[in-house]
Formats: sequence, structure tokens, C-alpha cells
Amino acid sequence: MASAQWPCLILALLSYLAASGFPRSPSRPLGVVDGIEVYSTKISCKVTSRFAHNVVTTRAVNRADTAKEVSFDVELPKTAFITNFTLTIDGVTYPGNVKEKEVAKKQYEKAVSQGKTAGLVKASGRKLEKFTVSVNVAAGSKVTFELTYEELLKRHKGKYEMYLKVQPKQLVKHFEIEADIFEPQGISTLDAEASFVTNDLLGSALTKSFSGKKGHVSFKPSLDQQRSCPTCTDSLLNGDFTITYDVNRESPANVQIVNGYFVHFFAPQGLPVVPKNVVFVIDVSGSMYGRKIQQTKDALLKILEDVKEDDYLNFILFSGDVTTWKDNLVQATPENIQQAREFVMNIHSQGMTNINDALLRGISMLNKAREENAVPERSTSIIIMLTDGDANVGESKPEKIQENVHNAIRGKFPLYNLGFGNNLNYNFLESMALENHGLARRIYEDSDANLQLQGFYEEVANPLLTSVEVEYPENAILDLTQNTYQHFYDGSEIVVAGRLVDKDLNNFKADVKGHGAINDLTFTEEVDMKEMEEALRERDYIFGNYIERLWAYLTIEQLLEKRKNAHGEEKENLTAQALDLSLKYHFVTPLTSMVVTKPEDNEDQTAIADKPGEGPTDAEVTPSMAYLTSYQRPQTPYYYVDGDPHFIIQVPEKDDAICFNIDEDPGTVLRLIQDPITGLTVNGQIIGDKRDSPDSKTSKTYFGKLGIANAQMDFQIEVTPEKIILRNGAAQSTFSWLDTVTVRQDGLSVTINRKKNMVISFGDGVTFVVVLHQVWKKHPVHQDFLGFYVVDSHRMSTQTHGLLGQFFHPFEFKVSDVHPGSDPTKPDATMVVKNHRLTVTRGSQKDYGKDVSSGTKVTCWFVHNNGQGLIDGVHSDYIVPSLF
Repeated sequence: MASAQWPCLILALLSYLAASGFPRSPSRPLGVVDGIEVYSTKISCKVTSRFAHNVVTTRAVNRADTAKEVSFDVELPKTAFITNFTLTIDGVTYPGNVKEKEVAKKQYEKAVSQGKTAGLVKASGRKLEKFTVSVNVAAGSKVTFELTYEELLKRHKGKYEMYLKVQPKQLVKHFEIEADIFEPQGISTLDAEASFVTNDLLGSALTKSFSGKKGHVSFKPSLDQQRSCPTCTDSLLNGDFTITYDVNRESPANVQIVNGYFVHFFAPQGLPVVPKNVVFVIDVSGSMYGRKIQQTKDALLKILEDVKEDDYLNFILFSGDVTTWKDNLVQATPENIQQAREFVMNIHSQGMTNINDALLRGISMLNKAREENAVPERSTSIIIMLTDGDANVGESKPEKIQENVHNAIRGKFPLYNLGFGNNLNYNFLESMALENHGLARRIYEDSDANLQLQGFYEEVANPLLTSVEVEYPENAILDLTQNTYQHFYDGSEIVVAGRLVDKDLNNFKADVKGHGAINDLTFTEEVDMKEMEEALRERDYIFGNYIERLWAYLTIEQLLEKRKNAHGEEKENLTAQALDLSLKYHFVTPLTSMVVTKPEDNEDQTAIADKPGEGPTDAEVTPSMAYLTSYQRPQTPYYYVDGDPHFIIQVPEKDDAICFNIDEDPGTVLRLIQDPITGLTVNGQIIGDKRDSPDSKTSKTYFGKLGIANAQMDFQIEVTPEKIILRNGAAQSTFSWLDTVTVRQDGLSVTINRKKNMVISFGDGVTFVVVLHQVWKKHPVHQDFLGFYVVDSHRMSTQTHGLLGQFFHPFEFKVSDVHPGSDPTKPDATMVVKNHRLTVTRGSQKDYGKDVSSGTKVTCWFVHNNGQGLIDGVHSDYIVPSLF
């Protein structure tokens, strides 16, 4: 699940004296505070495939006659890793080096013991860490601070967000925020806004644009635009600057490969939501009294408005005792939701904190509902606990509670822990959640705590897939990051990275398998390495080997998470791996420190950049399944309709074929197959050319929409050249022809092969193929259309009918008296079929079943006049009012 720790970049630069509140002298030069002028501040942000490389540069000069101290403060995301810091004084650069924390510790302690200022990174607010360093600057000297950090932007509620808090505390001659975004999938939306200026003022200082794969945002306020009022000398730049964007999602998956490293992004759309079974475990102990319990109730009431009727839920309250709203999970019917609202409104706080018994009660309730089939088979379960303190009654040892919970859940569903405030053991909550495939979140004691709670629920409210597995070719991948997830939630994104064994691989295939609300799905992404190289030639626009660094970032992040629940030798191994990567890639992580040695009164002084934590300090691959891109034609009758629309009936025992056309107006729907016994129906709607061709006397028509239905399964497939819609009862899934995906459920398999065809099988014995024909988008006459092929029909009943279905049963025909026709290249003949004597003409059509682009030539006897005499009745008998 995507973390709710929104990617953010924050600058808070201040001179030492400005921060100390010294008044500005009326005669002081503009932008100078006690002799120090900060004349340039720039934040340069380059984002490539969600991986952000940020450089904050500040330049200052000492205009005073004596040495002055200058401070540099930058607030950066908790999810980011500092990768470099340099200090340049009068042209001499003092670089930072990343060292193992224990090695750096002695230098740090020495600096502190001598009373010297040491650079520190410490937690600052909800999402931030503050980096601070200060240095003495001689009179007339210039100093440049440059901090670099990197992070992977996590998708949150459908967007990537860079949240910048701007706070220079004084006017800056050259102030600029510049963001360049490069996304190979293409950028779909890009926006920027600031909380500290009006839209009119923002518009004149802000430029934003995006086209194709590139996006750009620049914010460059002039000195006058920075003033808090027309005659003021203090800055109004004090607030939030936010950049949000998302990428095109024509295909649910995207794989990128550079220099032997790959990253795989996965975020499908258009799938129905999987029903949830949710147990809310709520702390109502005495410490929750007052605002906290009221905010919790407000949030729960809002959440109840958003619960879907297919969901099941229950509430467990705990203080010294444990009480439940209902004995078992209940469906979220309007009546039950109203009762739940009344229950929530009557919640009050008192007593102690019994976390262990409350969680075990909730887990037991979810397990029982599943075992007794009291919840839908394809539903998914989650447990959400909110507490503001530590266990102090019942089982109160954190390690024992964690063991009990782990043994009870047994990996079946995730546990999400919400820690309200700071008076709790957050490391325990986080460790327990991670061990059970969930996550922990701190809820801050502010006026918006109820919104924080609601926001978390919104993240997990819409699971689209469960039991997600990402598979790659066996023995082709090394050093893979996490590739199994209990849930994929709408608006988030799964990211997997790794290393290829063979850098010279010609192509690469990735499968994502998961359980959906109505069926099992397999999404397949194939990458042609030559096409990939072509697509990434624009890499001059971006920085270095970004995929390798993205892989390293993700690997370190996941090793550190695993380390939180590891012990003994396992913990040592995880630590060693994470430390090795941190040092190799120059990341400041909880295992490393950035050491900068800088001059201070002719003595060395050491600045340390450390990475704080949220709580107290520490504590065989199966081959992926091949998908069907073509099929071997069975030695049984073979039927299809394609082109204008040409119906072809192939009869292997005669080594011959019969064909006919149906000429009808665009918009007409024709019955192709109807089987009253199996419940299968296939209808097709005709479309015409955009306009009549100047070279043709008549307008051509094609099939532009197909409707395939199985009444017994309550299942429908609607296919157009733009998209494929699968309906199971009221549930609906939507795919595009850019997908490669397999959907499976009892007795049904649907495989979409990107831009080629889709294969639909109803059990063993009924297989249809829909072929996509794409023409040049700007073609003045023609438009995209579909072909329909029946490759197996032997399980369909003898009562099957329709323009194609009637030929599923054996029928006899005889051709004789072959003689020259009106076209010397196409002889005529006499055909006797179904007690009719017809004049037929030898011709040819194309079979695109195997080769979508060129097709295979098929010779056939053409029956004139809309198949009259060959088909039962007349062609108008097969016109139906609608697709389904």
C-alpha cells in the first residue's frame, strides 16, 4: 500500500540573526540582516519515473566588518535520504562523506564536547526532518550551502505530491523553485499552488507546463513580489507550495530498464472494489477523554458515511475491559449503519488500556466470519486499531502482545495501527503492524486529528486486488525488492525493482496476478529492449542511473523495515546489507551519518547529518504463465466474421470454405450466436467509414462493437476498438487494448493481448477470439474495427443459432458446374445447400486469426444477396434491438 507520508520538499532558510529576532535597521541595505545578505536560494528538483533528486542551494555574503555566524536550515521529508552536503567558503569546498554511524559518532561527540555547533537532522512536525548547520564567515567572505537528497515519490489518492514549505525569513534577491519531471508513461495532470500568496500574485511568479513525457514548474518571485506589503521589508514567503501530478494509465503496468536495472510500476484502473470486512478496535481508556475521543467519534461517523453496502463491519472498544457493538460482523445495510452511528455517538472514555484482549477479539471475529462463510467469498479482511497509550492491564508486555497477535492472524489479513499523540510506544505499534502486513501511522494531536483518521481510512477503503504477486522469468532476475502484496488499493501504486542477470536480454516479461472482486486477473507486460532504448533516449533530460538508485533506495527502505522485527543473526545480516548499500550509494540512513569537516577559528569542526526515527532509537520461483497471442487452428469447422463484414465458414472435411456478406446500415445490431442451452449469446453492432471513399461507389461497414453474454453466469463482455468492459452482475471492470491481462473465474478465462486480440474461453470447448484492427488515426475515411473468430464450439448445443451459430452443426453442400463468371479471375459455380440451388462465385478473404497485421488468404465460394439461400430465413431475421 502506498505510504501516506506524502513526498515533500521543504526549505526554511534563515540567517542566524534573523532567526534570533534582531530588528532591522532602517538604513540597512535591502536583504541584509545584521551584515549577512542571503542573495540566492534555489531549490532544483528533478523527478524521473517517480524518483526525485533534490538540490537546495543557498548563497550568502558577510557584508559586516567582523566575522558573523550564518545558519542553514532545511526541512526535508522523513521518507528522503540525504545524499550529499557541501560547504563552500571563498571558493574552497568542504564535502560531506557518508560513514557508518559508529565511526562518525566519535567525531560528533568531540565536536559537541568542545562546545562547537554540530549539524543535526531531527524530526520536525508530521512529515519533516530538519537539517541545521551553522558556520562562522569572515568579513567580506561568501558562503554556499548545498544539500542534496533523494526519495521515491509514493502515489497517494491518485497523485504524486511534492509539498514545499517556503520560509526564507527575509527578502532574497534571487529566489527560485524549479521542478523538472520526466515520466516515460506521459504526464496526465500537473498543478502547483501556494498558500501564502493570492492567485493573481502566484500567476505572475509561477509558470507550469507539461507535454508528453515532460513537465516543468518554476516559481520565481521578484523582490517586490516577496514583500508582505508594498512598503514592507519582510517576506511574505511563509507557507506551503505544492506540486501535484499523475501519469497516463492507458496500461496498468509500466516496466523501465536502464543499464541492467529495472523498475516495474503497477496501478490498474477500472476494476470493481473488493468488498471489505473491517473491524475497528478503538481505545476508549481514560487518556482518550475530551478532544481525542470526540475527534475519534467525528471521524468514525464520517467513515460510516463512506462504508459500502457490500462491506461487513464491527466495532470493538477497549479500556480495562473489552466490549463489542455486535457479537459478529454485520453487513453495512442502511439499517445497520444507522445503528452503528447511534453506537458511535454513545462512546465515552474511562479506565485502563487492554490492547492484547481487544486485538485478539477482533482477529477471532474476522477468522470466525471467514470459517463460517458469513462474509462473501471474494471479500477481504482488515483490522484497524487506534490507541493513544501503552498497554497497562491484561497482557502488557509489548513483545508478548506482538507474539499473540502474530499467531492469531497467521498472515491472513493486515493489521493497521494508528497511534494517537506522542505518549505511546510507536516502535511497538509499527513493528506489530509491519509483522502483520500492515503499517502504522501517527495521528497528531491537532485540530484536524479527525481528518487524519478519515484520510487513513480513505487510503484502505477501496481494495481492487488481493493476494497480489508480481512474477518474472525464472533465473532472469537478481536482488528483487518486495513482489507480493496482500492488497492493491485504488489510488496507490505497487513498485518493484531488481537487477537483470543478462544485461543483453532482448525482451522482458512481467506478470502481475491477483484476486479481483469477481475474478482472478493476470496482467502481463512485455518489454522490447530495442524499443525501450529508443524510448529512453531522452535521458539527457534527467540525472544519471536513476533506476539503479531507485532500486537501492527501495531495497534499503525494505531492509530497514524487515530489520525492525528481526533478531540475532537475521538482524545482523539485514543490518549489514542495508549498511553496505547505504555506504555504496551515499545515503544517510539510520545506519549512517554524513560527516562534514569545516574550518572554525582555524580549528577543525565536524558537522553530522543523522537520520532520526519515528519513535525512540533502536531498538523456488515458478515460471510465469505464458499467455495466448495466437492459436493453433483446430481441425474442426472454423467460423469468423471480419472486414466488411465478411462471414467465412471453413469446412475442413471438404478442404473448402463458404463466405457471404451482410449489407446493413451503421448502428444495426446483428445476432451472431445464440445458444438457449448454454446461455451464450454474441451480438455485433455495425459501424461505417467516417465518410464515403471517393474511390468507392458504396460505403464500407464493419463490426465496431461486440457483446458477448453468458446468461447462466450473469456475465457480459462489451468490446469496442477503444476498450473492453467486463460485467459480472452489477460489478464492472474496464480494460484498454494497451493492457496485456488474463482474467479468470469459475468456467471462464479472458486474455487481452496488447493491441492484438482477446481470447475468451467458456470452459473446455467454447473459445472465441476478438481481433483488433487499427488504422491510422488521421485516416480520412476508415476507422478502427473488430473481427470475431470462433475457434472452438464443440461444447455448444445443437440448438445454437445466429448468423454464425447455425453453422456449428454439420451441414452438407455440393459445388458443380464451375464456369467463367463476369470477372474472368473469379469463376462462378452452382451450389446445392439446404435444399437451395444457388449461383456462387469463387473469391478470397483474409483470415486475421493468426496474423493481425497481414492476415492469411482464404479462398471461398461467395454466396450473393446477404447469404440468401445459405442462411436460414433472410438476413433481417437476425437484426436485434440492442447489444445485450
